[in-house]
Amino acid sequence: MRKLTERARQLRKNMTDAERRLWSKLRGKQLGFKFKRQVPIGNYIVDFICPSKKLIIEVDGSQHINNEYDRKRDEYLKSRGYTVLRFWDNEVLKESEAVLQRIWYELNKDN
Repeated sequence: MRKLTERARQLRKNMTDAERRLWSKLRGKQLGFKFKRQVPIGNYIVDFICPSKKLIIEVDGSQHINNEYDRKRDEYLKSRGYTVLRFWDNEVLKESEAVLQRIWYELNKDN
């Protein structure tokens, strides 16, 4: 667990451009809910999480295309009651508004 926490710390310091862009829109309750970044859950580290809504947001590069590891990871997280939204890096960078609308919808759909 200690190793995972240290890895999460490193990831927070070395975010991708897409992660940095999305974090700038999620932090400080800008969408009405608190988000955290690079959080360990089980044996995994999630990019962003809204704990109160059990919503996880992943920002993926091309290494995630048809990735079996990601599929198993999502299954694990969903079995723990989390909803997982995945966006490609280029979606976050080029279609930020659409990405934020999708996240906002997921946060507010039960209200």
